[in-house]
Amino acid sequence: MPEIVLTNVTKRFGKFTAVEKLDLTIADGGFVTLLGPSGCGKTTTLRMIAGLESPTEGEILINGKPVFSSSKGIDISPNKRDVGFLFQNYALWPHMTVEQNISFGLENLKWDKQKIQARVDELLMTLKIDSLGKRYPNELSGGQQQRVAIARTLATGPKVLFMDEPLSNLDAKLRTEMRSELKRLHTETDSTFVYVTHDQLEAMTLSTKTCLMKEGIVQQYAPPLEVYNNPTNIFVADFVGSPTMNFIETKGRKGNNGEIRLPVSGRELVFSPASAEIPIRDEQPLTLGIRPEFIRIGEGAVEAKTYAALPSGMETIVKIRLGELILTAVVFGAIDYKPETDIRIDFAGDNCILFDRESGLNLGLGKLTVL
Repeated sequence: MPEIVLTNVTKRFGKFTAVEKLDLTIADGGFVTLLGPSGCGKTTTLRMIAGLESPTEGEILINGKPVFSSSKGIDISPNKRDVGFLFQNYALWPHMTVEQNISFGLENLKWDKQKIQARVDELLMTLKIDSLGKRYPNELSGGQQQRVAIARTLATGPKVLFMDEPLSNLDAKLRTEMRSELKRLHTETDSTFVYVTHDQLEAMTLSTKTCLMKEGIVQQYAPPLEVYNNPTNIFVADFVGSPTMNFIETKGRKGNNGEIRLPVSGRELVFSPASAEIPIRDEQPLTLGIRPEFIRIGEGAVEAKTYAALPSGMETIVKIRLGELILTAVVFGAIDYKPETDIRIDFAGDNCILFDRESGLNLGLGKLTVL
């Protein structure tokens, strides 16, 4: 399977820049998700790699060979890039059976009939739809149509499989099942998958690396757990995670041994950097980021009140009133709290994050204690 390299890729539509100076390397056999809000450039990036959209500038290599280069005048057509594209609406031929849909591309390539049937049978088994071969698309559920579309895309053995929000038309339960199937399929085929989504849960659960974009610019490109635990800026921290990260605006001043003192709702918190000392100036505007799972309810040092509780069975999301702040915590188990219940909270772990408020950049991870 090939490596895909994008160098200084830009795409403009008139005066609007959809993607700006994108440098991206998709590893051999990787499962990369292009993640971000609507209009961030993720689908445009996918279409440029596939050859469905021509970049304005830059270069794209697949398996070491240029498929697009603005400087060399190269723009290879999609059918010669050896890639497969799975669309959001599946795009199955309604007048063809499942077997005929899967074999369509192979017939165009003039494969031998026996070879075509063997390939179709193999894919029907792999996608667990071997009993559906004689049915038509309108006789299938959404999940079954999705599997047929995947089988058809894989039929010709493309080096890369592109997917543009392929699960968005499915219900929540089926989306969960199909995520498992896609991850299993990626392992079994050892293919390179490039997957567009606006759903951060899909990106977290499926990918080997996540490319998070905003307004055509890459904000962070890293394994999903690294994006979650050590986001590069406030946008990334806010976009990834459900419930979202708590953000507390404060001002810092230097303490002893590299510590940073942070006044929060009448209390002083001490931020101890996990590694290198964080250089700040006194009274520098900062934003403290705390994931909900790092707020513990129990015998903590800080008095607070419950604002609301949302038990869902396996866990409970608790909204906490701390002075004028409303914070979100997650408690394991079906625990309910009445509004305005007196509680005490504390902060766990050393994965709290200090951001520079002006630039939004991550200054460092650290541990919080309460004075």
